[in-house]
Amino acid sequence: MASEDDINDAIMAIRRNGVALKGNIETNHNLPPSYKSRNSLLRTTLDLYANVMHCQSLPGVRTRHKNIDIMIIRENTEGEYSSLEHENVPGVVECLKIITKTKSLRIADYAFRAARATGRRRVTAVHKANIMKLADGLFLECCKEVASGYPEISFDSMIVDNTTMQLVSRPQQFDVMVMPNLYGNVVSNVCAGLVGGPGLVPGANYGEDYAVFETGTRNTGKSIANRNTANPTAMLLASCLLLDHLKLHAYASMIRRAILSTITETRLHTADLGGQGSTSEVVQSIMNAVQSTGPQTLSI
Repeated sequence: MASEDDINDAIMAIRRNGVALKGNIETNHNLPPSYKSRNSLLRTTLDLYANVMHCQSLPGVRTRHKNIDIMIIRENTEGEYSSLEHENVPGVVECLKIITKTKSLRIADYAFRAARATGRRRVTAVHKANIMKLADGLFLECCKEVASGYPEISFDSMIVDNTTMQLVSRPQQFDVMVMPNLYGNVVSNVCAGLVGGPGLVPGANYGEDYAVFETGTRNTGKSIANRNTANPTAMLLASCLLLDHLKLHAYASMIRRAILSTITETRLHTADLGGQGSTSEVVQSIMNAVQSTGPQTLSI
């Protein structure tokens, strides 16, 4: 568990450097209500408002569904993660969900800009406006407003419970998905499971000034700590996203090719993918693939 000084030092370092590669920090639910998740604190303090996760089928990884290529964009700074809870009277607790027009417009515009930049054709807004008519209703209206400014991109919306069913039955129908904070957590975990699990999918958190990269589903992997069995792929791919963000594309591509070669050609898999490879063996295989490509210092 990170202390307040530790997280403040980390935030200071990110402000100084502009970027970070981050492991997940466990938030124990038995801690007192006054304790705020260090993960949430980092995202809100640095205003890392867009969490982006690209879930894509990988050759060499056996899954129930094929040809998945979904970009999930999650609002990262409000919603149910606002840490505003109180007990009105004994046995009655209120937990406030905050949805604002400013942040809803911002994340919707980010989603459409990302869709345009990557040549994608459709954005789906995920919501529960049939029940939360004001909060999710506002989010949905903001998405519709932004969509009108991107006529070349199709827009639709889907209720969150139907979304999860559609994902596990026909995930290929989705392209770009945008949603409030909590739904993003649920949907990103479902999508990671569809393409092979949390050990494969990287994630990124973007703000106006800073960017933080981590594993997509933010699992701590505490149950397999110190066993040398964790899949390093997601964290290594997060590192590639960081290199791309810094415009070090040649290095990112070299490492990414080595990772995919290990997964698809060498087929050295950790236990989560049904293999018997250790973490260190997978990393060594990736290093060997990098070294086989030639000099590790490139002219960029």
